[in-house]
Amino acid sequence: MSGILWLALDGVGHPQDAPPGSVWEQELPTLRPLVESGWRLDAALGVPGLPQSGTGQSCWLTGQDAVRLMGEHFGPVPGPTLQALLRGQGLPRRLHEAGARAALVNRYAPAYLEQQASGRNRLGCFPYAFRAAGLALNPPGVPLLGASLGLSYVSPWLPTEPESAVSRLGRDLAAALRNHDLLVADLWVSDLLGHQGRDPTPPDVWAAGRAYLRRVDLLLGAALDAGARVILSSDHGNLENLSVKAHTRAGVPLAVAGLAQPEVPPLDIVAGGQWVAHWAGIGSRPGP
Repeated sequence: MSGILWLALDGVGHPQDAPPGSVWEQELPTLRPLVESGWRLDAALGVPGLPQSGTGQSCWLTGQDAVRLMGEHFGPVPGPTLQALLRGQGLPRRLHEAGARAALVNRYAPAYLEQQASGRNRLGCFPYAFRAAGLALNPPGVPLLGASLGLSYVSPWLPTEPESAVSRLGRDLAAALRNHDLLVADLWVSDLLGHQGRDPTPPDVWAAGRAYLRRVDLLLGAALDAGARVILSSDHGNLENLSVKAHTRAGVPLAVAGLAQPEVPPLDIVAGGQWVAHWAGIGSRPGP
């Protein structure tokens, strides 16, 4: 059986918690039905304040309550405490030690990697966890994607690649799953766009947010059509409410295609992380 493609969205709250007229309200023929067939998970974990990427993504990557470990929501990048958690309990390390083949499919510019080598970590949780497991960034032998999915990284976020290139990438990733147990895409540009929100929302931000979700939809649809098994998740809310600049306390999606459905639905991102590990073949089936 081929491996699993994990599309890890950053800063995309569940459509159930989005205000009227959100970026979710458009034609997303694959993404929206998949999300609605899945689960809406709590990302706040009973802790005051706004969920952050550092603790949220650590929950997904370890199945541990990183917010409780820190005593607060923390981010965007992991500091020493979360780094230690990711080194010891990160899914990439556990898969690698079990002999499984995992890869992060993000493309990183050489200048960015050289900056990380200078000593100060600015890697997010996903690249940190993979590198801590001894796995290469920009790994050979797999299709690599830009996290913007073919949009510019700066305003007005215009297309730099056609939508057809995103669909082709989805098919290529599905093909690469024949030789990998887990491929992970860290799709962080949704959070970048979400932080441009304000009231009234600038038209270019609004358009870019909608365009980004359409490209996620195309990537997902092409991968599924090519036979991929898929996990889709998010770490906290942001893009779903472009009337504010900050993160939100919205629930976040977890959805799967081609994988066993939990008998007891997961309620929060800690349980979500435990299910990701189970689907990837590491750890026992999570309980209630």
